[in-house]
Formats: sequence, C-alpha cells, structure tokens
Amino acid sequence: MDTELTPRQTFFNLPPDKQQRVLEAAVQEFSERGYQQASINTIVSRLNIAKGSIYQYFDSKKSLFLFIFNQGIAMVRQMLKQVKKESQGEDFFTRVRKSLMAGVEFIDKHPALYRVYLRILFERDSPLREDFLQTIRLFSREYILSLLEEGQARGEVRKDLDPVLAVFILDAVLDKFLQNYALPYLDPALELNEKKGLEEKIDSIVTMLRQGFAAADGI
Repeated sequence: MDTELTPRQTFFNLPPDKQQRVLEAAVQEFSERGYQQASINTIVSRLNIAKGSIYQYFDSKKSLFLFIFNQGIAMVRQMLKQVKKESQGEDFFTRVRKSLMAGVEFIDKHPALYRVYLRILFERDSPLREDFLQTIRLFSREYILSLLEEGQARGEVRKDLDPVLAVFILDAVLDKFLQNYALPYLDPALELNEKKGLEEKIDSIVTMLRQGFAAADGI
C-alpha cells in the first residue's frame, strides 16, 4: 500500500488513549460533514492541539480517512468472527438473526463510525469510494457464504439455491435493514426509530428467509 496512505510511526508511538482521542475526533468530523467538507482545523480544535501536530501522525486528510475506514472494517470483522464462533452449532437462521442483532448493537455502540460508512455509500466524492465499497461487500458476502455453506452441509438450507443469488439477497436484506435502523427516515413505515418491537421485526425477517431458504424438512 502507498505509504502516503498509512499513518506515520509517530502516531503509533502515542499512548493508546491519545491515539483513540485522535481517531474519535476524526470519526466525529467525517461522520458529520463527509470527506470533502471535513476540516482538519475542526479536528485539531476538538483535540486542542496545533494543526501541525496532526501532520506528524498522518500525511494528509486522505490517509487519516483511510486509516479510520480500515479500523472500522477490522472492528466489524472481529465482531462477526465472535458471532460466528459463539453461534457454532446453531442453525443457519439463528446465526443470521444473531448477525443482524450484532449489527444493531454495533450501530448503537459506534454510531459515528457507522455514519462514516453511510457517507461513503451515499456520497460519490469520498476518496477511494469504489475500493471501499468493494471491500465491504466482498467481506460481507464471504461471511454470509460461509454461514450458508455450513447450513447447507447440515441440511438446514436448500441445496438447490444458487449461492451467488442467495448471498446477494441475504446481504441486501441485512445491509438495508441496518441502514434503515441508523436512518429511520429512509423507510418510516418500518418504524425502526422505536426500540420496542425491533427484535420482533428481526424475527419476522428471519421467518420470511426461512420460508424461502429452508430445506423441506427444516421448516
């Protein structure tokens, strides 16, 4: 990877709590204003440090943005790895439900970071946008495909399903649901701005998926 797009060693020399403060300030700014409108001046103001200090850690706004993206992807990977590990032995549809619930919990815990993803998704002027979205979709599809194949091997999921189309449908449903959870105005009819009834809606989605994906003797 181009060294211009990676942090300087001086950033990694900072104590972990100071690294976290820098990243949190940057995530907040990018989530609120998007990449193009985000201001290094605002970030350093949040941190109460000199503007030149940030360039001791990152060569550019672009390198800071890329690092935040990679950190976010790593956090999601770790979250889903844990879900997959803890749900080992449970049926495919339970694992899909737990994956979706984990996504909701991630948004609750890291709302600004998830908004950065939404900025990348909806704003065409984000740097490396196509690469970012391809990375996200590839990882998501690989994760869902691994669950699907294990479910088919255990006889829980129909073996006649086209895996490419099945993964596409699952990825689209899960991603769109989480988008609507973070931005309820995208589809007010779902009423995802209300915590009450959220799990029931997720259960309904999983039931619909079960009706279309389950093996005949697994419904």
